[in-house]
Amino acid sequence: MPDDTPPPAAPAVKPRAPKPATKAAVTKTAAGKTTASRQARTEADRALRPLLQDCRRLLSEDGEANGPAIARDLIARLEPLLETPRHPLLDRFFEHLARDFSPDPKKVLAAAVAYANAPQQADALLQLSRVSEPPRQELLRRINRAPGGCAALVRLRRALLERLPRQRGLAVVEHDLLHLLSSWFNPGFLQLRRVDWNSPAQLLEQIIHHEAVHEIDGWDDLRRRLQPDRRCFAFFHPQLPDEPLIFVEVALVDAMADAIAPLIDKKSTPRPAEAAKVAVFYSISNCQPGLRGVSLGNFLIKRVAGELKREFPQLSTFCTLSPIPGLMHWLHNARDPAQVGRALVGLPQPVTERAVHALATLREAAGDDLAGLGQLATLQALPAPAQQALKRLATIYLTHVTPQPLGDPVARFHLDNGARLERLNALANLAPKGLKQSAGLMVNYLYDLQHIERRHQRFVRGEVVQARAIQSLI
Repeated sequence: MPDDTPPPAAPAVKPRAPKPATKAAVTKTAAGKTTASRQARTEADRALRPLLQDCRRLLSEDGEANGPAIARDLIARLEPLLETPRHPLLDRFFEHLARDFSPDPKKVLAAAVAYANAPQQADALLQLSRVSEPPRQELLRRINRAPGGCAALVRLRRALLERLPRQRGLAVVEHDLLHLLSSWFNPGFLQLRRVDWNSPAQLLEQIIHHEAVHEIDGWDDLRRRLQPDRRCFAFFHPQLPDEPLIFVEVALVDAMADAIAPLIDKKSTPRPAEAAKVAVFYSISNCQPGLRGVSLGNFLIKRVAGELKREFPQLSTFCTLSPIPGLMHWLHNARDPAQVGRALVGLPQPVTERAVHALATLREAAGDDLAGLGQLATLQALPAPAQQALKRLATIYLTHVTPQPLGDPVARFHLDNGARLERLNALANLAPKGLKQSAGLMVNYLYDLQHIERRHQRFVRGEVVQARAIQSLI
């Protein structure tokens, strides 16, 4: 018989502790990384040399005469990089734009001194303006004049915005791009078009793809959203005639909507638009990430409201049904007693006290798990006092936190646009996203076309214009 007895185990060997790195080794490692980084930059500069030469040629006297041809070559070199917004060569290209195409500090200083000594002389101010403008602004202008230049610059800014949080030195390039794009995409240059079922298939596909608020579930869903009692309008730019910049979806109904499901139910029966009394703006989506921060949506809503009023004079109310995407994040920051003060910073003392009490009530009812409010079963099981506490906290967030820079982005958009905070609706959005972000709550903002400017000014001063029904919730 074979012997099944295992052999004796080898004696355990105690592993040696790794030797601490010496100062020389650390220095050598750091030097190696520096050398590799320097080599990577050198290789990138070698690959970018033709592109950078085109940039300098475009800014030269020769470029002023032959600009379109040079710009076309430049755009052709940029295109392969822009196909991949995170292309590593773009990192180095942006660094060159920030460093090599900035104003000459000596010339700026000399012109500033000359202007300070003779501020009454117009020539001194003009010279200061000339030398202080970054050459890259003129470079970007000349690129924009070539066919495809505008689209390339929008894509270029998209790539830049992705890098900005970790490369703050590129902020000067972002400032110039935003400044120029804000001028070129001035609403006075934009074309408002209605999108309907007869629009080109390519455009309809973009509407499905870019819908950012309430997902469009295929062609049947889109078709229902374009029926006679629904409207979709988009802004277009002459240089991007086939690409929507931003679009808004509208429902023409009998009364102010208090839930989103009936508005986007693809199986619902269309009703005569001529009988509608209310226009509900229920979704607004940006299509161009490279235009983030360029004011488009506020002008779009006002233009569309005017168009609808002309088409349907019987419309008496223009409002939204909007999400509150920042609500649960704000409540999450106040989940612990130690965090309450930070989450409620800046609120008047009476409001803070009510908020603290409402938060305690809500936490107790939710089993100390505010994340559970993202579940429909939890919301439906809340007792009446907890439901009221949730509404109170949402109202405080909208009325007192929203005017602050970190307030709810959707609320800030509509209130800064001159709308009034009209009504808070519970269990209005039961989609997973709506439950997770705002515990199913949605808001009606009222657009009274006669009072938009005045209400905008009040919000700029930090005041949220609100209906009495909202005030009663606090």
